[in-house]
Amino acid sequence: MSADLLIHGQRVVTPEGVRPAALVVTDGVITRVTDVGERMGSRERFDAGNLVVMPGLVDTHVHVNEPGRTEWEGFAHATRAAAAGGVTTLVDMPLNAIPATVTVAALEVKRRAAVGQCHVDVGFWGGIVPGNGPELAGLAAAGCLGFKAFLVNSGVPEFPAASYDDLSSALPLLARLGCPLLVHAEDPTVVDRARASLGAVDPRDPAAWAAGRPPAAEEEAVDRLIDLARRHAAHVHVVHVAAAGAVDRIRRAKRDGVRISAETCPHYLCFALTEVPQGATLFKCAPPIREAHHRERLWSGLADGTLDLVASDHSPAPPALKRVDSGRFDEAWGGIASLELALSVVWTGASSRGHHVADVARWMAARPADLAGLGSRKGRLAAGADADIVVLDPDATYHVDPAALHHRHPLTPYAGHELAGVVQRTYVRGRLAFERGRPFGAPQGVLLSRAWTPGATRT
Repeated sequence: MSADLLIHGQRVVTPEGVRPAALVVTDGVITRVTDVGERMGSRERFDAGNLVVMPGLVDTHVHVNEPGRTEWEGFAHATRAAAAGGVTTLVDMPLNAIPATVTVAALEVKRRAAVGQCHVDVGFWGGIVPGNGPELAGLAAAGCLGFKAFLVNSGVPEFPAASYDDLSSALPLLARLGCPLLVHAEDPTVVDRARASLGAVDPRDPAAWAAGRPPAAEEEAVDRLIDLARRHAAHVHVVHVAAAGAVDRIRRAKRDGVRISAETCPHYLCFALTEVPQGATLFKCAPPIREAHHRERLWSGLADGTLDLVASDHSPAPPALKRVDSGRFDEAWGGIASLELALSVVWTGASSRGHHVADVARWMAARPADLAGLGSRKGRLAAGADADIVVLDPDATYHVDPAALHHRHPLTPYAGHELAGVVQRTYVRGRLAFERGRPFGAPQGVLLSRAWTPGATRT
């Protein structure tokens, strides 16, 4: 027997656990997971030794912004950053690009923009906005993996907020289609009330920004979404959970059998509000970074399965939009660039709390793949899965140098932080997409859809 690629190592993260193993790859697919000492012919071999060999990450929350706002990021920069960070599949959010992905025609515009640029595989969420209900079935048929909605102002005029009634109208169709509904869960009434009660505040104060988006906004929205999921027997997914009270509500709903899932993000697992300096708008996001006790409850939620996964919510912007000169939180774009750093950030926090690399693989590869309907091919090192593979040095550390990152704009709140976990190699369907210290090769990603097969559109 002969294979295209053979990767073997002492610490391979398989669905059965971390063990010595060899991955046999033919035509971009893992054909066997076998004993590390087995000898067979292969055109290429890599001995990972004691480095960790884990499934490529699946980041289901990325704002690529192309077309229309490519100066914010774009497919070329985003997918290079993804590969460098061990992400082999990303799913692009429907907003920030112009047009927003709320019609079949807009999806095709976005897909054409991605062709020829992607270093990793890319899928797409569709959007739910007021009035686009007739487009949803067509978007699903055209390949959207699911649908995203905002309950509050998204920040861009092309993607207005949906009401609870809008979501209630869409959910029966999504349930029939088998598509998840992803929701930015902050209740607009609670947010408006909190802002009105603040009065005059220092616009450079991160605590003032956080006070205008209180935990109660997340808690109220999650309560309403749980009710919708229960009423329609539909899958609702809460994105970027930041509040401890939201975790408690999701835990109870899951125990009651409600089809609800949830994610959090690296920045909520890493930072605490008291650590954010005055005027440091690189930390601005929505929901806001909260106090340390919220952070620790998020880690507990991941540990007990209440929170299903971690996604980056990579939402970059140019320096002028981040108001890095004025430091005004009220005017700055709310988003954190972290696509390339997410694995290291999560591994740094997880390992310090006694979690293992298999936990990180579950949170950042297997479960996101399942959310996007890609679990049969992505997120696991198993026979029949795509050979999306990351070789990680879990013990190596580095200081974050923004100038060395592959995002379009070198802006990150992690600048200067010491992180653990260095990606040495990233394979996408058996092809080397990234190797530390070497230039990127030609883009070899594909555009994914709900019915994706290896013959899908190559980008």
